Amino acid sequence: MFKKILIANRGEIAVRVIKTCRRLGVKTVVVYSDADAGSMAVEMADETVHIGGSPASESYLVADKIIDAVKKTGAEAIHPGFGFLSENPAFAKRLEKEGIGWIGPNAHAIEAMGDKISSKKLAAEAGVSTVPGHMGLIEDTKEAVKISKEIGYPVMIKASAGGGGKGIRVAANDKEVEEGFPAVKAEAKSSFGDDRVFIEKFILEPRHIEIQVLGDKHGNCIYLNERECSIQRRNQKVIEEAPSPLLDPETRKKMGEQAVALAKAVNYDSAGTVEFVASGKDKGFYFLEMNTRLQVEHPVTEMITGVDLVEQMIRVANGEPLSLKQEDVVLNGWAIENRLYAEDPYRGFLPSIGRLTRYRPPAEVTTDDYIVRNDTGVYEGGEISMYYDPMIAKLCTWAPTRAEAIERMRVALDSFEVEGIGHNLPFLSAVMLSLIHISE
Repeated sequence: MFKKILIANRGEIAVRVIKTCRRLGVKTVVVYSDADAGSMAVEMADETVHIGGSPASESYLVADKIIDAVKKTGAEAIHPGFGFLSENPAFAKRLEKEGIGWIGPNAHAIEAMGDKISSKKLAAEAGVSTVPGHMGLIEDTKEAVKISKEIGYPVMIKASAGGGGKGIRVAANDKEVEEGFPAVKAEAKSSFGDDRVFIEKFILEPRHIEIQVLGDKHGNCIYLNERECSIQRRNQKVIEEAPSPLLDPETRKKMGEQAVALAKAVNYDSAGTVEFVASGKDKGFYFLEMNTRLQVEHPVTEMITGVDLVEQMIRVANGEPLSLKQEDVVLNGWAIENRLYAEDPYRGFLPSIGRLTRYRPPAEVTTDDYIVRNDTGVYEGGEISMYYDPMIAKLCTWAPTRAEAIERMRVALDSFEVEGIGHNLPFLSAVMLSLIHISE
């Protein structure tokens, strides 16, 4: 087991990693920017290293500063959390060259799955169901229209290097392709520096289902069932639950086995997520992409399986074989996660910044009947910065049934007090209320 780990991240995920490290008896080092000097993660870590200005481009994205911090503190490995350098294959390769442990998948897997076009080709070769579409280079709008007609409307025009809901357009006819194709190319170029675009069939009544996989360096790989992330805003997840109300055991098994096949095809050796779009009409499912890192919504998987994914990542990175076999993974109850964002739902979900004059989350509870868990990286009196993602907490509940988990979430949201900034608590409460009515 590593004796000291550096966490190359901030906010709630840095705090989350610290908690597991404390339980394992592993010392932690947190790097921080100017904006995070007084953060909860900085307060909790055993050691801290200042790495630069508030913009991520001056701190969390600067590989040299992260590596210097490792050498300065004697940390043996880096946990990247999510975002920032977590899916940067060049960074993973450099750490390997420098002899620094990487608590994430090998660079080859990150590289292979990081491009949406190449990953879909690999998925098809591994026997994974893929959405009908054109993965090759599309020269111009005229060709885009021709391809769209061949696939059959409606189609989705997507940036190959896209993410975070950017670089996506749905087109229902030739005219919409003529307008959407150049727009997506332009957005892809400005947002990702890569204007490659592909076109695929748009699935009617789509549901966003993802399979959690876990692999080691000895060729073992398992799936820890699924999460559903269909409730989104601006194509970004807001509410997640596990398991999915859509899937039956047979479909779950098929999806899980395909996710493992893809992971094995790239020798995947950490926690990762294979995302699918499933049809609410016939439960047909198709590969979307693979996220080669810990997901924001990993707590709901932990709550229904009892597996600490951060611990498993650390053990795998240390060379240990998986202690779990597929038959050891058992579904237990239902879990829901609501993402609390510093953003105003009454103004188009615009981010909100400022001081948290009041921040009183519900009490965390663990009993045989229900669990309330709040993953956060802020505290009352702290500042919500303009420099980073506006998510400030992930409120999770678990109960034996979906209806009970929803009700526990409704109660927890009602007792959550936040003042000083705009926030989406009213929106989350409204969604939970609607889910209660639908489930009745």
